[in-house]
Amino acid sequence: MIQVENLTKNYGSHQALKGISFTVNKGEILGFLGPNGAGKTTTMRILTGFFPATSGKAVVAGFDVFEEPMEVRKRIGYLPENVPLYRDMVVTDYLKFAAGIKGIKKYDMDDRVNKVMDDCALQDVSRKLIGELSKGYRQRVGLAQALVNDPDVLILDEPTIGLDPNQIIEIRKLIKGLAGKRTIILSTHILPEVSMICHRVVIINKGEVVAVDTPQNMTSRIQGGRVWMSEKNWHPGL
Repeated sequence: MIQVENLTKNYGSHQALKGISFTVNKGEILGFLGPNGAGKTTTMRILTGFFPATSGKAVVAGFDVFEEPMEVRKRIGYLPENVPLYRDMVVTDYLKFAAGIKGIKKYDMDDRVNKVMDDCALQDVSRKLIGELSKGYRQRVGLAQALVNDPDVLILDEPTIGLDPNQIIEIRKLIKGLAGKRTIILSTHILPEVSMICHRVVIINKGEVVAVDTPQNMTSRIQGGRVWMSEKNWHPGL
């Protein structure tokens, strides 16, 4: 479903990605684990077509990200770390707005919006202003907008950051329930998160893939000191 080969990204003299390669199988949840500044968000933005790569290849759902970016965008739902929500809009209106941007026809819009509100448990707050919602509910709205075009692929960048423990449990459960029908990349710096949700994990550090394994094996390797991260004070369990 997703193939990344020798992907690089340079910002002037700084090389943010150094020829990374990985695959994500259809229906799989892949954890993309690493400290801040490792290259996670850069990779997510390249896969969604928001950033150009310097070199390499990326294919999503059979379409080349660089040669057919609009076809890729039709098939992707993206939840960035900082979701661009409009706080003065009510939830339903915002989701209709997002659906319109994604090309959903008016005759399909109500059904699509109601479906994602059901999936993300938003019906009780559908007429509330987004600015009045808790952080957890705002994150649900962000996830709903990523789902409104019924994408084949979901790319989630730090979806539980800033949430309280109960909200984290709810969002993780919601994401896990989306597996199977959709292929998901979950970017995070928290190892227990990928252990609870993901089928496989890619560890990235300083723009390089340093390990690919199952969460269970990865936990053992990290605890045994066989996977090293260089960012000071970062630990994947925090």
